[in-house]
Amino acid sequence: MTLSFDWQNVGRIDRSRLAQARLQAHHAAQWLARAARAFLPPRPEDSHTNLGWDDALPGLETHALPDGTVVGLNISDLALVLRSGSSASGWQMISLDTRRDADIREWLGRALSARGFDAGKLDAASPYEMPAHPIGHGTPYAAAALAAAAAELAAWYANANRALSGIRQRLLARGLNAPAVRCWPHHFDLDTLVTLGADALGAEALAPTVGVGFSPGDVHYDEPYFYVSRYPAPDIATLPALPAVGHWHANRFTAAIATGHKIVQAADRQAEVETFLQVATDVMTGAL
Repeated sequence: MTLSFDWQNVGRIDRSRLAQARLQAHHAAQWLARAARAFLPPRPEDSHTNLGWDDALPGLETHALPDGTVVGLNISDLALVLRSGSSASGWQMISLDTRRDADIREWLGRALSARGFDAGKLDAASPYEMPAHPIGHGTPYAAAALAAAAAELAAWYANANRALSGIRQRLLARGLNAPAVRCWPHHFDLDTLVTLGADALGAEALAPTVGVGFSPGDVHYDEPYFYVSRYPAPDIATLPALPAVGHWHANRFTAAIATGHKIVQAADRQAEVETFLQVATDVMTGAL
């Protein structure tokens, strides 16, 4: 039996406030992506820039840089962190509250230069565009004003990381290729992308894939949601019904979706999400 108290509490913050916190955290996370892009060897699909969730922050962190430095973002407090070990006494931290991106660039560049890195590499252009926000035009971050919303955003990520890691273990037990759950800084979502074997020509790159993930909100849904998508997209008319928190989405992409407001209304949020993910992944991977 799944116990709901394993999950952190969510659903107390107005959706618009949560969206504001999400947009600020999304922009802040680009400093992690910039550091990874500057100092880590390139990997296919920009995967060297993806981020892991760390409950101890709580927040996101880069893969370790060549000297062992990890750049992290405490989402709950909206603070940037540099660490070289597990002991918090060795961490360097800067709150983003009232600071502009130019201030953060100066601090991060100075801290990384002291560790032997070429800070100028942080200024390379990003390969993607970010959602429009005044922060991108020099407006300061407003962490203090959004503290409660940022704390709830962090709780959503922590819950999602736990749920997705659990479903990943289930997929691995079935012999499927399910990589570690990571956050992709472009869309700011957590996911594992499951490859369903090679195609008839043996080309794994063309094989069907299933994405199992969590978004804190985007242009499709202005609230947190879990998703299970498949490429190539299946015919939605052939798909079975989903658990109560879920529905099929077919506008611009096909996926099973469980939105935050339905999850918050559930009697046992953790159990409902886990059931949704299990059923949806079984459908999309052909187990049902």
